[in-house]
Amino acid sequence: MLKEGPHCTASDRENLVENSEKVVKPVLQPCFLPSARDRVTRMNWQGEPHLLPEATLLRRVIALIIDWTMSRLIASLIGPYLFFESDFSTLIVFYLEVTLLTTLLQGSAGQRIMGVKVLSYPDQTRISAKQVALRTLLICLVLPAVFTKDGRALHDHFTNSQTVRELY
Repeated sequence: MLKEGPHCTASDRENLVENSEKVVKPVLQPCFLPSARDRVTRMNWQGEPHLLPEATLLRRVIALIIDWTMSRLIASLIGPYLFFESDFSTLIVFYLEVTLLTTLLQGSAGQRIMGVKVLSYPDQTRISAKQVALRTLLICLVLPAVFTKDGRALHDHFTNSQTVRELY
């Protein structure tokens, strides 16, 4: 199924079909390539937008435990050389790990292992690096323990983000 794009119109396609008998070799037209500006939307079989389901609290807690354990191990290995001796070094490593991986991969290591992604709310697109940094800072301040009326964590509410379950 071909989609109208900024470089290709219906008349371009009709001309290509009419002239295809005259052309010996088929030529790849740039209008058939998807534009970088086109937004990829997941659609269900009825043609309606298909949004990913919300991640459960259990998946999110397990992901947090995995991330904290990884950060603790990394801080214990490199902590004596880079940081002063305290539990604060674990928090610094946790912040850096979660911020970097969520910006690049839409989820921290624990979230990716548990099949959880961080997307914008409600349209489920990629969130900016600034939103990720603020979201992670709020997580470090233990704001995930506070939930809003609709069941979203407060750090997600402030950064206009949500955690969804990845469908494989």
